[in-house]
Amino acid sequence: MQKLGFRNFLTILFVERNTCCKMHQAMRLPQFMVFLFVWSSQVGAISSSHGAYDENTNQMRQQSPWNSSWLPRKATTNSGVNHYALIEYYTDSVLFGGMSTFDVYGMKNVNHQISSSHMCVINQGKDFSSHNAAIAGWTVSPSEYGDSKTHFFTRWTVDGYKSTGCYDLKCDGFVPVQNAPITPGDTLDHKNGKLKITIKIFKKKDDGDWWLYFGYDNQSLRAVGFWPKSIFNNMADHANIVEWGGYTFSNSGSASPAMGSGHWPGIHSATVQDVRFVDDTGRGYKIDPWPGGLVASISHKKCYGAVLSVDEMFYYGGPGGCTM
Repeated sequence: MQKLGFRNFLTILFVERNTCCKMHQAMRLPQFMVFLFVWSSQVGAISSSHGAYDENTNQMRQQSPWNSSWLPRKATTNSGVNHYALIEYYTDSVLFGGMSTFDVYGMKNVNHQISSSHMCVINQGKDFSSHNAAIAGWTVSPSEYGDSKTHFFTRWTVDGYKSTGCYDLKCDGFVPVQNAPITPGDTLDHKNGKLKITIKIFKKKDDGDWWLYFGYDNQSLRAVGFWPKSIFNNMADHANIVEWGGYTFSNSGSASPAMGSGHWPGIHSATVQDVRFVDDTGRGYKIDPWPGGLVASISHKKCYGAVLSVDEMFYYGGPGGCTM
């Protein structure tokens, strides 16, 4: 069985999605209409006793303005297929970071596959070859770690994952600090039941580096380390995209794995909470009015979904099972 490289997984994804961001502002709904639209959709999503996903009623709300014209529903290569269910924000202005709290899950039967959830801070650059990104989250990736445990991970690139960046500490780039609460690549323990982690990435005003903070709630964040500003080009100054959500990757012809909790968006699904932007002092601030310019981007509605809610949160995930 061919080993799935995380570099290839992210490369496929960002090749697909790089140009879509430029469409966003021209196609954005008025904020009040977006709020009513998302709120009414959410009521429908959580009203089912099983938290089920109604494909017909949810079709419109999962159409991101970015993918409504050209973004493919799937990405297929000779080695495999990736899928995603994301909530994204794009601006022509300046962003210094983001934060969020993730539900963390274990996954069984993910051999030769990947199931992951993350936050990503991006400067898209002029084209894909200048795409800069810093990523952190959790993943189950036997091909990368040699087990089916859930791991905390980091990733970065300055050229759209062509030749720069790496997973965790496998190359120069991310700099860990002493007495950090966790190290990239560490396993996340589920012994006490359902686990939540909070992640914050922001460009610190004092030194200009991109700092990563971690905690098991949003009140106890501590520094994990930083990506030096010197390794970036476009993102040395600021970001213009923040995204949150889930990914899966599987071999061509194999059923894709579950994402999140394995349930459709609703009361039983995975959530991302405390969705905020972060300024250059590290202060998180609310997206006001919620949900502002946040939009959903979903690769395959028959397998996964993402639904904005109220209170700085959204639901995402699905059972998988897609073979293309």
